[in-house]
Amino acid sequence: MNKVTAITSILLAGILTNNMVLSKFLGICPFLGVSKKVKTALSMSVAVTLVMVIATAVTWPIDTYVLKEDYNYLQTVVFILVIAAIVQLIEIVLKKYIPPIYKALGIYLPLITTNCAVLGITLINVRDGLDFVSSLFNALAAGLGFMLAMILFAGVREKLETADIPEFLKGLPITLIAAALVSLSFLGFAGIGG
Repeated sequence: MNKVTAITSILLAGILTNNMVLSKFLGICPFLGVSKKVKTALSMSVAVTLVMVIATAVTWPIDTYVLKEDYNYLQTVVFILVIAAIVQLIEIVLKKYIPPIYKALGIYLPLITTNCAVLGITLINVRDGLDFVSSLFNALAAGLGFMLAMILFAGVREKLETADIPEFLKGLPITLIAAALVSLSFLGFAGIGG
């Protein structure tokens, strides 16, 4: 398989069949918490995608050249520290140069540090033995898949705001039902390659 085909495969799998939120169920907190409006979901998704790609660009060499042999047991701790530093840097930049996005993301921006989808993609890249370029594309695909899930679900939630929903289903119950239905729709992509 040539490199272009391999990268295309990585991108499609990361966005559709191996979607971090809808297939692997990682990153559920922002998926449920920030997906009330499409604009906020898009901003959060761009930030998460940026962190995923930068975190992969930093953690892959650290794992490959520093941790791989003797310090593999420190992998998760080191990756979390790297992700936390990246999020802090992005937070500072957004606060200084793009205050509306900084304000729109609010408390959810620092929560990217503990977003298991970000840590998950860095660990998946290492576990799967992907090279540096493939890891970057896999992180980008995971971020784009996260964005797709967020925007789709934000659209669904915006429609739910005006829907006639029975009282006992309002709030979290209908949100979880809608999330399950959106997730089920992505199960069909797993059968395409089959």
